[in-house]
Amino acid sequence: MAHTSQSLRRGAALLASAVAALGLLTACGNGSPGKSPESVSGTAAPATDGSAGSGTSDTGSAPSGTSTAPSASSRNTSTGSATGGGGTTTAAASGTRCHTSELSASVGGNNPGAGQENFPIVLTNKSGRTCTVRGFPGAAFVDASGSQLGPDPVRESGGTAATVTLKSGQSAWAGLTFSNPEVSGAKTATPAALVVTPPDERDSLKVTWKGGTVPVSGNASSVRLTVFSAGTGA
Repeated sequence: MAHTSQSLRRGAALLASAVAALGLLTACGNGSPGKSPESVSGTAAPATDGSAGSGTSDTGSAPSGTSTAPSASSRNTSTGSATGGGGTTTAAASGTRCHTSELSASVGGNNPGAGQENFPIVLTNKSGRTCTVRGFPGAAFVDASGSQLGPDPVRESGGTAATVTLKSGQSAWAGLTFSNPEVSGAKTATPAALVVTPPDERDSLKVTWKGGTVPVSGNASSVRLTVFSAGTGA
């Protein structure tokens, strides 16, 4: 009877050892035949076929889902930009705005009527290219020291702006109009010059004023401007 109990205890001990060994094998192999051990983040080998994987491919391509910086050919593509290796638009292209440096200014003779004094402001294209003007000029009377006389001229309402294309040597004109001071009773001054700014430009042109006195304050002292039209206004 004692021999039997000793045998049972030895068998139980062997069984327990076998169970422990089996548990150790299961922990090392994840318990599923053919399944590789779980990778630790950052240690996976890169893909070598260029396909997206858990790492970056050795071909230098970005991982799947990663946006790349735009190429030079896809940037600066707005109309009129002059960058990149393709065609460019330059300031000298035909049909673009006339710049102050490409124009000369003059004031034509007075064409009075109905108590109004009417002078054409003339811009002439002196460049070797075709360019355009559109809209109103800027204008101001100044004295010999360059100080402005009177308020800024106002734009005549009701005028419709049109693009005037000027080939080299061609002109466009805009009207400068004010009430005769003797009729209106406005206070007057005699300007030394008229400063003219072409449409959409900042630089101005100075023209000697030969039109006599102009209203600078008081009743009906406003000087009015019209939009540019083709020709000289003569």
